[in-house]
Amino acid sequence: MADDKTNTGHHHGRRAGLLGVLAAGLVAGSMGAGALSLALFTSTAAVSNNAFTAGTVIIGAAPATAALTAGNMMPGDTVNGQITVSNTGSAQLRYAMSSTSTNTDLKALRDQLTLTIKTLGTSCAAFDGTQLYAGALNGAAFGSNAAGAQAGDRTLNAPGSEVLCFRATLPLATGNTFQGATTTATFTFDAEQTANNP
Repeated sequence: MADDKTNTGHHHGRRAGLLGVLAAGLVAGSMGAGALSLALFTSTAAVSNNAFTAGTVIIGAAPATAALTAGNMMPGDTVNGQITVSNTGSAQLRYAMSSTSTNTDLKALRDQLTLTIKTLGTSCAAFDGTQLYAGALNGAAFGSNAAGAQAGDRTLNAPGSEVLCFRATLPLATGNTFQGATTTATFTFDAEQTANNP
């Protein structure tokens, strides 16, 4: 009987010790959680109103119609005209020109007429600028509307403009079959930005 009491007392001591360890662990755990939830001093600064505006590439050509016209042309006749190409955008541009010509009467006057384009020299009447194109009216072009710098492209600062001089000629060798023939040409100017576009 004495042994049983001793064992019972021993078990109580062990149980009390385990409870003490568990209690200590819970206290330590709660202290750790409290330490993790402590606030830290912080600060934030902001820079606002950072504004951005895209630039513009705007090409113009004037006059919009009938820059180069001639009626009753005879073999050997020449007619002069001019077109002002302008950059009214906010960035430098490069541009090219292409053209189409009609052949509604099927006489192909567009292939018979020749066209020369020059930059403005003394005047378009003097026609003494730098030559940009010389050949048939049909398909007249300089530069390229492909992306990036191409041979023959022209550049214009913003704002800026330049005058191009046009001269159309009906050659003396024009045959009799072209009597009464007509054609209408359209000159198209395509522009793109030069910045970041080599």
